[in-house]
Amino acid sequence: MTHSLVVSIINYRTADMTLTCLASVLEDLDGIDGHVVIVDNASGDGSETVLQDWLDAHPGAPVTLVRSAANTGFSGGHNQGMAARPARFYLLLNSDAVLRPGFCSTILAAAEAQPEAGLFAPRILRDSGETQDSCFRFHSPMSELIRGANTGLVTRALRRFEVSLGTEPVPAQIDWASFACILLRTEMTAAIGPMDEGYFLYYEDAEYCLRARRAGWRIARVPEAVAVHFRGGSGPVKTLRTARKRLPPYYYASRARFLYQAHGLMGLWAANLMWHAGRGIALLRRLAARPGRQPPLEGEARDLWINAADPLGPRLAPHET
Repeated sequence: MTHSLVVSIINYRTADMTLTCLASVLEDLDGIDGHVVIVDNASGDGSETVLQDWLDAHPGAPVTLVRSAANTGFSGGHNQGMAARPARFYLLLNSDAVLRPGFCSTILAAAEAQPEAGLFAPRILRDSGETQDSCFRFHSPMSELIRGANTGLVTRALRRFEVSLGTEPVPAQIDWASFACILLRTEMTAAIGPMDEGYFLYYEDAEYCLRARRAGWRIARVPEAVAVHFRGGSGPVKTLRTARKRLPPYYYASRARFLYQAHGLMGLWAANLMWHAGRGIALLRRLAARPGRQPPLEGEARDLWINAADPLGPRLAPHET
């Protein structure tokens, strides 16, 4: 049986959030031939038991629990979710997100009306109600100069290279969209293959959009379909970034992999050097008593060279396995 829609949710030690997410999905699937696949990514904290208990208490629910033998990361988890049940469309959804009423019918109608598009990006709200930036340009050497300098003058001068497109992006400028909540057309996934499991976490959504666009598929934005994302609930990076603390090595391994796949080895090295040039600009501002808006992340000057010599190398540092 091929469903109209399969929703893939990864659980990693977030059982309560996953069940809240699941409840919003099941309510919105009413009247739609849909199914939910929850992939427990080897949580090891009892999450899988909590989820199985819920399934046992709701025997008629259109929900399948997949128990991954290992933590396969974001790409690996959703690859398992999509492989579990055939469907015309797949909705990838973070466990720290919920759907607003009418989401599924709205985004499916948009997908049916735009057969040339392979990915459909909804409006994603923060829990405060503000629209979250969720559509972007690809990362590049020039965007790394902007990020390193972290100053308005450089950002304004290089605006066309800035990664964020803001909360109301021009559709033609969208290179990639956040996979916290994204609808994928099955014809596209069959044509370009599964998500790249060389990524553990982060940048895998940009790479998949890059591959889709190179194959001729368009990204469509569907702002009428709304999800709420409780940012950082399913991973530590956003919290660490806010505190300007050191990010996990897997983040930089993913960054190196994407920059290499998008721009080649010289593009990756150019991006690193441009970031350092940007930090030089920030230092000059500080010496002129005009500090930038934020200090650099702890350890970033060294960490962004992780995997720079072997960008398709290990996705995890030894202590992260």
